[in-house]
Amino acid sequence: MHTNDFDFELPGELIAQSPLERRDDSRLLHVNRHDGSLVHRQFRDLPSLLRRGDLLVLNDSRVIPARLIGKKTDTGGRVELLLVRPVAEASTAQVLQARADGSAWSCLGQASKPIRAGAKLSFENGLTAEVEEALGGGEYRVRFTSSFDTLDEAIRHAGRLPLPPYISRAPTADDDARYNTVYAATAGSVAAPTAGLHFTPELLASLVSAGVTLAFVTLDVGPGTFLPVREGSIHTHHMHGERFSISPEVAGQIREAKRAGRRVIAVGTTVTRTLEAQADDAEVVRSGSGETAIFIYPGFTFRVIDALITNFHLPKSTLVMLVSAFFGRERTLAAYKAAVSEKYRFFSYGDSMFIDGAA
Repeated sequence: MHTNDFDFELPGELIAQSPLERRDDSRLLHVNRHDGSLVHRQFRDLPSLLRRGDLLVLNDSRVIPARLIGKKTDTGGRVELLLVRPVAEASTAQVLQARADGSAWSCLGQASKPIRAGAKLSFENGLTAEVEEALGGGEYRVRFTSSFDTLDEAIRHAGRLPLPPYISRAPTADDDARYNTVYAATAGSVAAPTAGLHFTPELLASLVSAGVTLAFVTLDVGPGTFLPVREGSIHTHHMHGERFSISPEVAGQIREAKRAGRRVIAVGTTVTRTLEAQADDAEVVRSGSGETAIFIYPGFTFRVIDALITNFHLPKSTLVMLVSAFFGRERTLAAYKAAVSEKYRFFSYGDSMFIDGAA
């Protein structure tokens, strides 16, 4: 398949620049996976659309202030880094809680002049770094040092929230909360699992009262989620690895739901990728942690999820391809065309779509 098969026209004014006052005020395009029909709703309608016994799986990763703006120590030239993933084998959350006296990270970097191995960098509040290696493609291995007890504390004082590049404003204090889900718990993402941004504590409580079971996995979202596919053929695209974790308890919840014929509903593409990457041919999801670079596009056989809640994504992105794999390319593009016509809000702070597996 060609990258252009997943392109669509999107007026710039439909790219949401800020969140709505209330998370669940967002609109919800309710589509039927089987016949392609669609209904325009509000996100707060979700409890009436789910069934007693449904298992709703959410990603509890928290966005960290991963954007670091500083200077080269020797020349004073401006430099900007985006933390991508720790080099250590431990989870991102574990690395963040380790002492900030030698943590090595893979980072995306840019500066007015090329960043070279050996360059020493300084940031706000005493965070310093040395570039150990240029990895290619604007990515670098960087080792950080700080007087703070942990790297998490250091970057909270020195870093900024990494709003996506299509949001054309600087982050505010409100974004610290609104660009994270209300259930965010495990630090490590550099982009939000945006399908979850619409939930409020009250809405989650309403779902539980209606007999829906909640389960949480962790996938630390990387910057690759923003990127369109550059290659002409999607089959040559390389996905960046992202760290994930599924507890034995959650794996057991999924196994029991599948055995009982109850629906497993993924909140977002990150949850979808996590579950499908850990599924075997018997539709059993394995517990554990690791890294996945699974690329889901049309032709993929879904083993776990029965329905999907997702935002509206960038043209030619791997996320549109994943949705197309689940819903069908033509139906997905038709739904997007309807959303554009009805002036839905797009991307991270935009509206959402529920691809219902109900027959």
